[in-house]
Amino acid sequence: MKELSTPKQMIWYDESLLAEDPVLSFDPDFWRSANKVIGSAKGRGVTWFVKTTNGEAALRHYRRGGLFGKLIKDTYWFSGWKKTRSYQEFLLLNHLNKAGVNVPRPVAARATRSLLGYRADILSEKVPNARDLVAILKETALPPETYNKIGQEIRKMHDAQVNHTDLNIHNILIDDREKVWIIDFDKCYSQNAEQWKRSNLDRLKRSFAKELNKRSVHWCEDDWQALLTGYRRS
Repeated sequence: MKELSTPKQMIWYDESLLAEDPVLSFDPDFWRSANKVIGSAKGRGVTWFVKTTNGEAALRHYRRGGLFGKLIKDTYWFSGWKKTRSYQEFLLLNHLNKAGVNVPRPVAARATRSLLGYRADILSEKVPNARDLVAILKETALPPETYNKIGQEIRKMHDAQVNHTDLNIHNILIDDREKVWIIDFDKCYSQNAEQWKRSNLDRLKRSFAKELNKRSVHWCEDDWQALLTGYRRS
């Protein structure tokens, strides 16, 4: 990991994954002017999908959610560069990759000081030819073998002692080779002990039930048991 610093900005990046100027790489207009924007997705803000020299990447600006986010959209309290959300997510993704968990590799992260705190951005690899579980389950049911794989991947993440505080079916992807990926590790962290792992699984099950009621996704209790079978088998 390389560092690039100025008095009001810190950038961390993997030079093996980023050939472009690290400073410019966080500016959507830079990618747009080079005709390298290949798509976008809307959540709290816009995630831009871009074509870098070394592959495809996702550029995301950190934004707050909830009621507080309507007042202060994208500024966070600054207590040190290495405590910023972008740096912490960069480290966590590296840790998970080394542990063999299928997550996007972090390309670069940035934190920029402002008068009241800091703002942050992250550039990470885009998982190619993948869709989230919501999109898939709206169209078709999945076989038990796929749920086994999902459970196994969550178990690998838990064995790496990473607490995914927002584990839901929007954050689980399956690519065209039926490989399972876990994404969106903002506000997640390493944690010892065991009890939080049950909470992760409970949150995920609530997510399935929510989308069953909201979008009539193809899912049932037997699918959940298949996921748990994969989780326990790992």
